[in-house]
Amino acid sequence: MKTLTGQIQTQEQRLVQQQRLSAQQILQVRLLEMPLAELEENVRTEIDDNPALSIDESSMASDETATGSEGGESADEWTDDTFEQEERQQAMNDALERLGGDDEMPTARSYYTDDAERETMVYGEQTSFYDTLREQMGELSLSEQQQEVMEYLIGSLDSDGLLRKDLSTLSDELALYYNIYIEEADIRQLIELLQTFDPPGIGARSLQECLLIQIERKRENNEGSAVLLKLMKKVIEQHYDDFTHNNWSAIADAIGITDEAAREVQREILRLNPKPGAAMGETEGRSTQQITPDFIVDTDDNGNVSFVVTSGRVPQLSVSPMFSDIVRGFQQKKSPLSRQEKEAYVYARDKIDRAQGYITALQQRRHTLYTTMRSIIDWQKKFFEYGDENDLRPMVLKDIAERTGLDISTISRVCNSKYCQTRWGIFRLRHFFSEGVKTADGEELSVHQIKNELQDIVDHEDKQHPLSDDQLALQLKERGFPIARRTVAKYRGQLGIPTARMRRT
Repeated sequence: MKTLTGQIQTQEQRLVQQQRLSAQQILQVRLLEMPLAELEENVRTEIDDNPALSIDESSMASDETATGSEGGESADEWTDDTFEQEERQQAMNDALERLGGDDEMPTARSYYTDDAERETMVYGEQTSFYDTLREQMGELSLSEQQQEVMEYLIGSLDSDGLLRKDLSTLSDELALYYNIYIEEADIRQLIELLQTFDPPGIGARSLQECLLIQIERKRENNEGSAVLLKLMKKVIEQHYDDFTHNNWSAIADAIGITDEAAREVQREILRLNPKPGAAMGETEGRSTQQITPDFIVDTDDNGNVSFVVTSGRVPQLSVSPMFSDIVRGFQQKKSPLSRQEKEAYVYARDKIDRAQGYITALQQRRHTLYTTMRSIIDWQKKFFEYGDENDLRPMVLKDIAERTGLDISTISRVCNSKYCQTRWGIFRLRHFFSEGVKTADGEELSVHQIKNELQDIVDHEDKQHPLSDDQLALQLKERGFPIARRTVAKYRGQLGIPTARMRRT
């Protein structure tokens, strides 16, 4: 019987060359989007899955810099078995074992965590788990009541990112505490909107729904085989009880696949995150975030700025010499290959092609990160010299795309979930991007300046009579920032500032 891998390969063999190239492009996009901690886990997984991919112990990965290179970490650390399948299985089991009460959240270790000694405590730009969601909310066009309800939903999430309250409870609490009367159907629509936020799984009302959301997001983003994703969804949707009891033999029989194929489905499900809130760094009750910077920017006393693209524990990879020798031996063999030899040749060649494609994608990622960061520093040079927020110039994705010659979508992916460490703190890359607003005398101001003014106004307002968005817009105009009420509401949401009603004390 064919395994799931065999079934997938048979379907993929029907694709034309252009479609195979598209698969390589999808891989490059996926690696580009990953922050360093997630990339390290992905490389570990790829090394485990592809025997043709080996660690080049003679030359570890180096950090690409604007002025030189620095060595990477020891390859020995890649033998740590905390990232083996048993660890992922234990993480999911921990979540499943805690599915007792409705308000009891599952607990599992994040698959992307690593030694605490290499994590960086962020004291610079402290953005909490909840503030990050409010920033995403600020990008939506919501009515004032919808904003208030969405803020309440975000505040009702547990530290794992799950929403454990039912619709009737949410409706009652909104009416009782905030005098907001809204139908349960409207609350449900806002929850569904919340579930489109990043990371995938946020706002789910159960572990089952959390996993299904992540599977659906992978399908929408064309991440992985459509056949595999369909089977993963069927397991979680139709055989969840067997899944929670780790009864994969029954699952294999029910959906008509081999035990080996079931193990492959299991491996992919175990790569999902049962605790999406933990992937966002700061959780409720913590004052700092733990992240690994993707860039380290250094400014010397003379104002000279240099930077490195950090490699963390990503080793230098190469194609296994053993697999290369196998393929070369078959190619040089003068007599016809037997059926078994042909199968071995095709297997080894496919693994080598996959390894080479993965190495190329990693190299492309590093080059793209380096090119993008160099352009950001050139544009925001004054900020990196002095660390003054008011020195941040208006800068949009298009500006950096034109400087680097890359697509806007590529720049967007580079700046998503990436951090850089500077003398002035640790910042998300997207922190350096903002649109400009022209004043009456033609001066172009950064949105950062407007947000700083907005925050200052709110900090000094009468807390018993907080200012409405219209009043905030008027005060900003008086300070030389003429923006519309709707824009004020957007910036207020991005800053995590509640509405006037919810700020009243």
